[in-house]
Amino acid sequence: MDSIQIPPVDLRLLTPLLIVVSWASLLLLIDVFVIPEGRKKLTGYLAIAGLAVAGLAGIPLWNVSGSTFAGMLVLDRYSLSLTWIFLIAGALSIAIALDYLPRHAIEQGEYYPLIMVAVAGMILMAQGTDLIVLFLGIEVLSITLYILTGFAYPRLTSEEAAMKYLVLGAFAAGFFVYGIALIFGATGTTSLAGIAAYLGRQPFAPQAETLFLAGASLVLIGFSFKVALVPFHMWTPDVYEGSPTPVAAFMSVGTKGAALAALLRFVAFAIEDARPFWLPVLATLAVATMVIGNLGALGQSNVKRMLAYSSIGHAGYILLAIMVAVEGGAEAFLFYMLAYTLTNLGAFGVLIALEQRGEAAWSIDDFGGLYQRRPLLAVAMALFMFSLAGVPPTAGFMAKFFVFTTAYGGGLGWLALVGVLTSAIAAYYYLRVVVKMFMQEPARELRPELSQGLNLEIVIAGVATLILGLLPAPFVLLVERSLSALGGG
Repeated sequence: MDSIQIPPVDLRLLTPLLIVVSWASLLLLIDVFVIPEGRKKLTGYLAIAGLAVAGLAGIPLWNVSGSTFAGMLVLDRYSLSLTWIFLIAGALSIAIALDYLPRHAIEQGEYYPLIMVAVAGMILMAQGTDLIVLFLGIEVLSITLYILTGFAYPRLTSEEAAMKYLVLGAFAAGFFVYGIALIFGATGTTSLAGIAAYLGRQPFAPQAETLFLAGASLVLIGFSFKVALVPFHMWTPDVYEGSPTPVAAFMSVGTKGAALAALLRFVAFAIEDARPFWLPVLATLAVATMVIGNLGALGQSNVKRMLAYSSIGHAGYILLAIMVAVEGGAEAFLFYMLAYTLTNLGAFGVLIALEQRGEAAWSIDDFGGLYQRRPLLAVAMALFMFSLAGVPPTAGFMAKFFVFTTAYGGGLGWLALVGVLTSAIAAYYYLRVVVKMFMQEPARELRPELSQGLNLEIVIAGVATLILGLLPAPFVLLVERSLSALGGG
């Protein structure tokens, strides 16, 4: 009998992922047995330190490229760049929660390791080159987010949001798994490289083609739910509004970034040869997402729901880059994700500063006269609103310019035009917040509460938003070779 050959495993390629998972597991024990009640902020600081160490450990791997676990996981500059973005998102999300949790009497030490586990799921999705691994990454991220969404127990809105997210998320996971099964039935593999090789062997049997297209459609539906593309977006405003604000902030950038990263690798590497099938589908989803996301935000007086609809619209913009990934869209995607992560987390940070214990300052009227009370906070929020709207010289402007020009160069000029027009619509509701802060009187007395962690997060996000807008060239050069690394596995 032949012996079973175990494929070699190179754990060095998974260094950041292993550090995050190991430190999160250890941190759970430290929180229970070492850190006393009332001092759970220490757990948060240790979590940030762990994420920072994982980020530093990735620096020596910049020029390293390879795959492990029989090609199911890959390390390349694309996945490493995404890893750093996800680590930044996790660290900033923890920073804005350090004071929020005790202020709202929901501080539990488990919160911070859960964020780290979610980041691990995101990294797994960035490095995965097999549909099974991508599904595992999605589920690791989703399960932790179900828990975090309901973290504000016994607040009923939080529990309701968690239940909605769980039920709909499980339903979407079913689509994804069934799609994987159909693709495997058609191609005999779940590897992205294997799927690409199968599509390259033309022609193939009509029955197999039908089976493959059905499977690919179901997988795209699963991705669309996680990204909140229209018409799979209806959960987003309710879940964002009901969940604790730091969780909504993390979800707005984390879930979207990880799912879009996996989607880019799937369409650009695995099913690129099926472009005539998926391009019209994604183009239709992009148009619907940009239009409905921004129109939905227009009528919102609740800033948290407005940012939820805004995140839907931005998913449509990012989708333009994914559709032209082989024409340079990968670089545009990475730059947009970095800019959007910093900008959106900064905006949520200001929103958290306005929340009082026992009540939520989410109405746009609560921003009235903010410049008179906290000038620097109002200036920071204005910067974030300008960036989300795509006003120069902010990171948001450069990100949209990069995406739209790449889409135009890739033959999707009409989609770029839709993006420009919907960005003009979006400018109205973003600038409405700015007008409230600088040109109107306060509707009621609010005293913004700024902790050290929240101050630091807003400053970092604000400065980075300006630097990315004024000096984008170094960051563009940092990700310019990402496209050449997408063939991992």
